[in-house]
Amino acid sequence: MNTSRFASKGTVVHSHSEITERHYRCLCSLAGILSKARHIEETINGILSTMHNDAGLQYGVVNFYDPENSLLQVGAIYRTNTNGKLPSVCYKPGEGIVGRILQLNQSIVLGRISSEPRFLDRLEVYDLDLPFIGVPIRDPEGNAIGVLAAQPDVPADEYLPERAEFMKAVADILSQTMRLIVNVEEGNSIARERDELRREVRGKYGFDNMVVGHSEGMRQVFDQVRRVAKWDSTVLVLGESGTGKELIANAIHYNSPRAHQSFVCLNCASLPENLLESELFGHEKGAFTNAVKQRKGRFEQANGGTLFLDEIGEISPLFQAKLLRVLQEGELERVGGSQTIKVDVRIVAATNRNLADEVEKGKFREDLYYRLNVMAIRLPPLRERLVDVPELSSFLLSNIAKSQGRDLRLTDNALRMLMGHDWPGNVRELENCLERAAVMTEGNVIDTDAIALPVSHRSNNPLASPAAAASTMSSSSVAPAPQSIDLNNPDMDERERLIAALEQTGWVQAKAARLLGMTPRQIAYRIQTMKINVRKL
Repeated sequence: MNTSRFASKGTVVHSHSEITERHYRCLCSLAGILSKARHIEETINGILSTMHNDAGLQYGVVNFYDPENSLLQVGAIYRTNTNGKLPSVCYKPGEGIVGRILQLNQSIVLGRISSEPRFLDRLEVYDLDLPFIGVPIRDPEGNAIGVLAAQPDVPADEYLPERAEFMKAVADILSQTMRLIVNVEEGNSIARERDELRREVRGKYGFDNMVVGHSEGMRQVFDQVRRVAKWDSTVLVLGESGTGKELIANAIHYNSPRAHQSFVCLNCASLPENLLESELFGHEKGAFTNAVKQRKGRFEQANGGTLFLDEIGEISPLFQAKLLRVLQEGELERVGGSQTIKVDVRIVAATNRNLADEVEKGKFREDLYYRLNVMAIRLPPLRERLVDVPELSSFLLSNIAKSQGRDLRLTDNALRMLMGHDWPGNVRELENCLERAAVMTEGNVIDTDAIALPVSHRSNNPLASPAAAASTMSSSSVAPAPQSIDLNNPDMDERERLIAALEQTGWVQAKAARLLGMTPRQIAYRIQTMKINVRKL
């Protein structure tokens, strides 16, 4: 091989003091590099450059061991020409000098490269008439995880062992620095992922996405949530099952100053009392048979954040007393422990029970009720806000369509059918109904034949009937009823209201249909099913 291009450009060192000075100058430069270390590649390249320029250790190479593929790969190399790509050079453990350093976990020093037949020279950068030094890079347990190699810029002399010791020190610095930077980068990555998830969750539970429906009852709920979110007041969410109580709790937390802290949920009805205490307050090791280690409860997990206690009306009077103390004092003891633990937790509770009635019956503690009932938010059932069904259906169907990877829409008849249902299961039942209909629909349009609703829950309120949907969806006006017959009288059922409209219009079904916002076919169907005797005038 022509070695003239590898001739040393360094100055021959003649004394121990000059060697020491070069190493000292190099260490000072390394300290400056490490103080600004942010990225692995940039830091390693800076270390190799300093070794080359200040310590006379040329063509430094850092090789990293990949245990998954059992290969030692070149991770960085110092070259005067920085435009070239990193060479795809690798070694098996024990292969060549570099592979042997990794395998033996020991340094290897060659006085002259050409005298060692096992030197593979795959990088083709070294002067074969000069020395070579390779040292292992070790983890905290002392295992070799890589190799640092370089070539002194002078022929072998009595200071070669000192250069090898200096490179060992650099390898140790390199190992520690790599671990710290990796931890920082992983921490930054986790922080970025956390912030991204927070933005996603805040978007999901933001007011813009939460406000689906414009009925008076829901507008009042949204206004209450906006107002209470910015304070730490305890909130009691009241509503039937399926009305979205947990959604409201999420919206309160993620739009509050505590949004960057934990949001912890617990369904109080899902656990027996003995497990509920351990779940909420935690337990010490050995507190009971299966307590093999100490465990923090939900209150401690939510410290600084929000704890959502769903189905709070299901807890026993005995446990109500234990819960009251935590809410009043902000203190608790783990099961089996005696240490008092302070917690700072915002409470959002929810129930489908009428707690005021439960207090009257003696089933719920009055003092706990008033402790929880600082800010009560009542979610109206879906049957009380059927005007929101079209918008809710569109919102829910868009989510279903996204998960199924297709476009979906409802026909007008299907929407009228949905608005004619009482929805005892509320929004959850509506969502399940739409998902079931989507599954049963081959194309993109969901019609009435794909919607299955129990007849027993058809509404008796015409505002909850297909007539209401037709009235809501149509821009045509309906002639008002005369003052003599109040068709909006809440005491009238659907049959009475239909007969009243027929009486007012002289039993002309087409006119009665316009009066009630129905079609003549709908009127005829109701007359038949309700067995109304049509008067002949």
